[in-house]
Amino acid sequence: MRRMVRVLFVCMGNICRSPTAEAVMAHLVAGAGLADTVHLDSAGTGAWHVGNPPDERSAAAAAARGITLSGAARQVRPDDFTRFDLLLCADAANVRDLLALLPADDTDGRRRVRRLHAFDPAAVASGDLDVPDPYYGGPRGFEDVLDLVTRACAGLLDEIRAGAITAG
Repeated sequence: MRRMVRVLFVCMGNICRSPTAEAVMAHLVAGAGLADTVHLDSAGTGAWHVGNPPDERSAAAAAARGITLSGAARQVRPDDFTRFDLLLCADAANVRDLLALLPADDTDGRRRVRRLHAFDPAAVASGDLDVPDPYYGGPRGFEDVLDLVTRACAGLLDEIRAGAITAG
């Protein structure tokens, strides 16, 4: 029996980008019939929004595409580095902040921290691996995040299906 692949999506406050990525990926995984082989969660590097639901603007943009954002924001915990096979960050600052939280004795944790957009071949080709934070922008920013995240999550799903991403 194949062990479940565990993926944690990470952004700054866990109310916009990371819950959007979690919900988009859950939608894709369910559509592919793989919900029993992929576990998803999201967290933030900071504690500003702990306990809050996803940003209303993120939720509305996702709902317009038939995707439901749910849950409550939480901050990354030290055990996330061992509980998850991949910790996928929205941008370079999130990678830096996440690595600063990496327990000193976790010599293997760095290899599990990557940028979400690295799973989108077009983003890799352009060299732009950041998913911008839409929090202080207008409604278009939330739509753009959904587009970027959807392409990256589709690429991630392809790699999981192909066996390139496996449970640790």
